[in-house]
Amino acid sequence: MSDNLRGSLFMVLAMLGFAIEDAFFKAATGTGDVSAGVGTMLFGIFGTSFFVLYALWIKEPLVSRAYVQGPLLIRSAFEILGRLFFALSLAFAPLSTTSAILQAAPLVVTLGAALVLKEKVGPRRWVAMSIGFVGVLLILRPTPSGFDATAVFAILGMIGFAGRDLMTRASPPEVSATQLGILGFLMVFIAGVVITMFESAPISAPSVPALTMLMGTGLAGLVGYSALTKAMRTGEVSVVAPFRYSRLLIALVFAYLIFGERPDALTLIGATLIVGSGVYTLVRSGRKDRAGSAPRSGV
Repeated sequence: MSDNLRGSLFMVLAMLGFAIEDAFFKAATGTGDVSAGVGTMLFGIFGTSFFVLYALWIKEPLVSRAYVQGPLLIRSAFEILGRLFFALSLAFAPLSTTSAILQAAPLVVTLGAALVLKEKVGPRRWVAMSIGFVGVLLILRPTPSGFDATAVFAILGMIGFAGRDLMTRASPPEVSATQLGILGFLMVFIAGVVITMFESAPISAPSVPALTMLMGTGLAGLVGYSALTKAMRTGEVSVVAPFRYSRLLIALVFAYLIFGERPDALTLIGATLIVGSGVYTLVRSGRKDRAGSAPRSGV
């Protein structure tokens, strides 16, 4: 089995894990047995505990001084923003809409890299990004008759995740993936605290079924995180990365079979535009990276 094939399979496994995570969280918070805030806090506690135990096992420092430096402080703020509104979106918006809008995050990262990190983006990728954002508008339908206010949660969550990924690029190299995991899940917990501050219902312990689903959320998320790390270290990024869009296909199946959602034609068309433009952007970036690293010909 080639490295590219292994990396692609790990990426699909990662997206399956994240899709299951989303479905479990939506099922747990959608029943009313646990609020979105409490569910997010428990998810943060589960993930933080795992990474702390793993860091102790490999004898790695739990924290880094870089946590209080500019890039990681900004990353943490974006992490809270993303987790806060993504949790609200999963709780109140259709899973198909939430997952489709989330796929625009790589496009926003590319836009941010051009505007903030001053990376060069060619005209073709600008066109691809524009097409992707048209897809987002098709899903949102910002008209009085077609607009769904809960979709704003997904938009804000996607912006938060894109900002987190952008700041991850700018984070100090001495911060390990495990330390980033600890920091990230601590921010998930804080996001849960923020949500509970604005919830009208009093905080209460989740029911056994809801707690079981939240444990499934944490386990699926950890599988997805581990598989994603493995995927991005196996094979060529330009080959492996586009398989991240398999998450949308899996989410649409879950939305149909579990939650009885029936996305309309405009939602499906918008999702197709987002995925297509995202895949083109990733592949185009990979080709430019290979061309930039290849030795020049003497001809």
